[in-house]
Amino acid sequence: VGFLITEEPIAFHPLFNTASLDIGPAIRHLDEVRITAPFFFEILALVIGGAEFTRALTGWESPGGDTGRALKEDYFPGDIGFDPFGLKPESAEEFAEMSTKELQNGRLAMIAVAGIFAQELVNGKEIFVNLGLTPDTFDPSSLPVQFP
Repeated sequence: VGFLITEEPIAFHPLFNTASLDIGPAIRHLDEVRITAPFFFEILALVIGGAEFTRALTGWESPGGDTGRALKEDYFPGDIGFDPFGLKPESAEEFAEMSTKELQNGRLAMIAVAGIFAQELVNGKEIFVNLGLTPDTFDPSSLPVQFP
């Protein structure tokens, strides 16, 4: 959804004022993030690392434990106790089914985004331009980062 709402004709960006900018295909929007917030990706990596470390402490046994298990007895992969809306199924079977559906949906979304990436990288045109829904007004020389 993020790739689609940041391109014309919608042209809405929740983090940056891009109304006066022509930053082109969504694949190039990360260049704008780097210019606006230079350390964003480093901070993001630290936050993700912290979340993963916490998850590892929640679900995994300490090294050298006597149990011979890698995962804690009461831990199910993906269940870290965070459920603010109370959507988690009660039974382990339903939780496993929901987890599988989430994984499959996420994989499908990644394939779709990979297709958008590939299309934009091949011809440098926004997805709505390729679909014929908006005119091609993008000037690649206006990008902050140039590629050959």
